[in-house]
This record gives sequence, structure tokens and C-alpha cells, in this order.
Amino acid sequence: TKNVKERISRLVFMHADKKEDVDQVRAGDIVAAIGLRETTTGDTLCDEKAPIILERMDFPEPVISIAVEPMTKADQDRLSKALNAMMEEDPTFKVSVDPETGETIISGMGELHLEVILERMRREHKIHVRTGQPQVAYRETITRSAEGEGKYIRQTGGRGQYGHVKIRIEPIKKDFEFVNELKGPVIPKEFIPAIESGLREAAQVGPLIGAPMVGIRVYLVDGSYHEVDSSEVAFKIASSMAFKDAVTKAEPSILEPVMKLEVSTPEEYMGEIIADLNSRRGKIESFETRGKLRIIKAFVPLAELFGYATVLRSLSQGRATHVVQFSHYALVPEKVIEKIARY
Repeated sequence: TKNVKERISRLVFMHADKKEDVDQVRAGDIVAAIGLRETTTGDTLCDEKAPIILERMDFPEPVISIAVEPMTKADQDRLSKALNAMMEEDPTFKVSVDPETGETIISGMGELHLEVILERMRREHKIHVRTGQPQVAYRETITRSAEGEGKYIRQTGGRGQYGHVKIRIEPIKKDFEFVNELKGPVIPKEFIPAIESGLREAAQVGPLIGAPMVGIRVYLVDGSYHEVDSSEVAFKIASSMAFKDAVTKAEPSILEPVMKLEVSTPEEYMGEIIADLNSRRGKIESFETRGKLRIIKAFVPLAELFGYATVLRSLSQGRATHVVQFSHYALVPEKVIEKIARY
């Protein structure tokens, strides 16, 4: 993938924490390669005489985040290196810095995912951190089509600024699309990239809770320019103004991550577990029997699952287990939107 040579010192089959050395592997074998220096998750290794690049996996974006703060100066010095190493191993794990507070934010695919990351930091890297409250990765979207207009005009002593953009937006299932529907020389072509850039930047901050906006197709339908005063900056600002104008008319709403939950429990605890899932806005998908256990499959908003492992142990006297993974984003009910917006 990276067009560099790698030297593998050992190939081993992994059996839990035990390694079995092998001289060769065949199609279908799963092994660990020791000695790789440049290879990261998702790369393809091949014979340079028979080059091939396998299609990269499409990894989902993280749905939950927490702030971490090192407890000591020694922990601070090692934290960045440890987090970067774990990011290289796990493409669903992300690290960022809050531009307002300067806090280090770690993000992953669920509460358990982040718990495992924190445990690895303690066990493998000997780093101890304080953690903040989990934050759900909400998104914002629109529920109907609308039109918007943005006009940015500034006159100073010298050259002024002029940009004028009209757009139409509509809901889609994909993240974001830009379509240029201009007919004729309404706006010079050299300003179109700036217009698209302004729209995409504006979509990073929604009107309800400031979350990124998704599921929007934007059509550039009209506008105007000034032969002297128009500039990329002016059109970027004008397109951002048009986007915000259109979004407020398009009945914006909030999307929340929904998790697929599977609970394995003895029959006698079914009633209490189902009642608890219903109280968490869960939707029961199906029931199965697996040996002596009943399997409950449900979809539950991530925001309702914090601390669920402890609750499940209490409801079942420690006899039920659960598995959870990200499923999809869904519209938040109106009564819940008000609660989210308050925080």
C-alpha cells in the first residue's frame, strides 16, 4: 500500500497469549507478522513482482467521547505517544484536542470500547488518567427541503467584497453532497470551489446543538458577482450565510447513535430486563432460545446505555450478559431534543 519494502522476522499463529512459529502461510490463514515497521491497519502486503492492493475497509466514525487528563507530569509525557500507538492499531479509535478547553478527547464505538482503551493505558503503558463524563456523538440533519440566500457586501476605501449565492437543500441518506446547477455565466467557475468549501464548513456546526450536519444535498441554483469586488473569501462567506438561512427553514432535527444490543439471560429475569429496556427507549427486535438461555435482541439509543452493565448484573443477580455494537443513526424524539439542547 505504501510502496515500501518490509522485512518480516517471524510469522506466528496466535493461541490466546501463546505463539506458534510457522514457516509459511496459505490463503485463509490468520497470523501475526513480527518485524513490520511501516505497516498499519488496513495496509496490503504483497510480492513486489505480483503487486496487489486489497480494498480498504470502511470504518465507522466514533459515537462516544470522553475527556482524559493525566494525573502526573510523567503520565502527561507518555500519554500522547500511547494514544497515537493505539490509534494506529484501531481505526475506530480517535484522539483530538478540544480547541476551547485544551482537553484531550478520546472517542470510540461505545462505552466498553473506551473502557478497554483506558484499561490498556493503565496495564500496558502504566498511564493513569482522570476521565470526564461520556459525551454522545450527536449529529444534526434536516427533515424537509428549503431555499436559502446569502449576500456578503463590504465597501471600504479601496477594493470591496461582493458575493451572492442562492441554494436549495434537501434531505438525503448520505452525509453531504454538493451539486452545481448554475446555468450560464452567473458566477465565474473559479469561485465554485470556494462556495462548496463555505457550505461544507457551515455544515460542521448545526443550529440546534452545534453538532455536525449530515444527510443534506445542496444545490447551487443562482447568485451574482461583481467584476472587481468579488473574491473567494466573499463567496465563501456568502455560501455559509445561504446555508444557515436554508437550514433554519428546513425543520432541523437531531440524530443519535443507536446500538444493537443482545442480552443473554435465564428465563426468570426476562420480564425485568425487557421492562428496563423499554424504559431506555429500546425497541425489541426478536427473542431466541439458545440452550437454557433466552436471547433478547434490541435497538437502544447509546445515550440510554451508560452504566448498563452494572444495571444488568443487578437485574439478573449477575447471571445475564450482553453484547453491544453500533447500528445506525436515528432521529431523536421531540421531547428528547429539548433535554439534549439544555445540555
